[in-house]
Amino acid sequence: MSGKYDLIIVGGGISGASLLYTTAKFTDIDSIALIEKEDEVAAVNSHHTNNSQTLHFGDIETNYTLEKAEEVKEGAELLAGYLENHDPDREMHAKRSKMVLAVGEDEVPQLEQRYHEEGFGELFPKLRPIGRDEIADIEPKVLEGREPDVDVLALQTPDGYVVDYGRTTKSFVEEASEETNVDVFTGTEVTEITPTLSGYTIETDDGRFDCDATVVAAGSHSLQMAKELGYGEDKVLLPVAGSFFLADDLLNGKVYTLQMKKLPFAAVHGDADVHDSSVTRFGPTAKLVPALERGNVSTVSDFLDVFGLNAASFLSYANILSDRVLLPYVLRNLLYDLPEVGPRQFLPHVQKVVPSVELDDIERAKGYGGVRPQIVDTKAKSLDMGEAKIVGDDVIFNITPSPGASTCLKNAMRDTHTLLEFLDDEYEFDEAAFREATIENFPYADEAPSATGADTVGEVAATDD
Repeated sequence: MSGKYDLIIVGGGISGASLLYTTAKFTDIDSIALIEKEDEVAAVNSHHTNNSQTLHFGDIETNYTLEKAEEVKEGAELLAGYLENHDPDREMHAKRSKMVLAVGEDEVPQLEQRYHEEGFGELFPKLRPIGRDEIADIEPKVLEGREPDVDVLALQTPDGYVVDYGRTTKSFVEEASEETNVDVFTGTEVTEITPTLSGYTIETDDGRFDCDATVVAAGSHSLQMAKELGYGEDKVLLPVAGSFFLADDLLNGKVYTLQMKKLPFAAVHGDADVHDSSVTRFGPTAKLVPALERGNVSTVSDFLDVFGLNAASFLSYANILSDRVLLPYVLRNLLYDLPEVGPRQFLPHVQKVVPSVELDDIERAKGYGGVRPQIVDTKAKSLDMGEAKIVGDDVIFNITPSPGASTCLKNAMRDTHTLLEFLDDEYEFDEAAFREATIENFPYADEAPSATGADTVGEVAATDD
């Protein structure tokens, strides 16, 4: 197998697929190919069991600054608009209530300040503070069994998009594949990328491809490929594996808890599953693992390759893991995977959301969870809390920590502009049409039928497969 293309995208997860969709449908680039090593797209982190199914807007993620929330918000609205436009039967997503819950005299003032003084109430018009009575109307189990004299406050919004990112990835690829200038190669592993005078040669286990420009959107492997080409030498990865616990029908939508601003990891939250609302998922946990893919032993050597086994990498890890907030968090998360001990240690986090839950009500979600790479800057010896993008000569490497899936279309839009520069401005991007197919379908506050959550809760049964 071989071929010559204007653009080749390496990686068939949500990031690569969204770029394929954007360039195929809204540019006039002559020839585009996507190469994916697995037998189907979305087989790794984008699969619906390997992430928390959340579309992050920045409204209830309390470790986000207002500036980060502003940045994430447009990206989430782009994807939400795509789902509203392309998924009327709710096969890829469900729309439910969503809230962040503050419990106790320390947390409630924090949430009040965030909403009123820090600007989140203005940035998110559909977000509103609700007390015990309304919380009980929307999420009865959150109040059931809770001490009546404990202060409780929630910020609630109807924009609780629960997304099957695997099906969304496949939708992007299907849309793109309608174009005659697009080829998709699955079961094809990239073994080497080599610069040429006019672009790149991409060697695979099934032949050679040539291209003028390339984007590597291969998750944790993106940095590995970047380093092989001499990019990203001051970066390594801290791979974090997320796991979940399952319970029966406890929540109608999403209930988050307050997050620590210093941590790039989500606090434990509860979610009704995207395809089966009778299943509630709690998590994620966050365990450090020396591998780039969950359950794939062959990627241990890939991790070591990226890590480099040098002094700068070890010193960076030591500096990060010695943090008095992060170290206890990491050690505590190690316990959650232990038989017997794990569920018992995790139970209090579940009970913060649903107080009446008992130990027998939760079980480990076997086969769930993926690996999310956290970026480490070896010069600063610290975590890089944003997404990592390395732009080289006619090549882009995307390494996307959270919320990479939520902002995939915004990232694709940015990359498309960069790619047109790579291709000497021979092609055009119809951004107006792109926005018309995506963000212009997002229901803004003045279009929302209800902010109480009643409409969205009522939709739950209709979204089950």
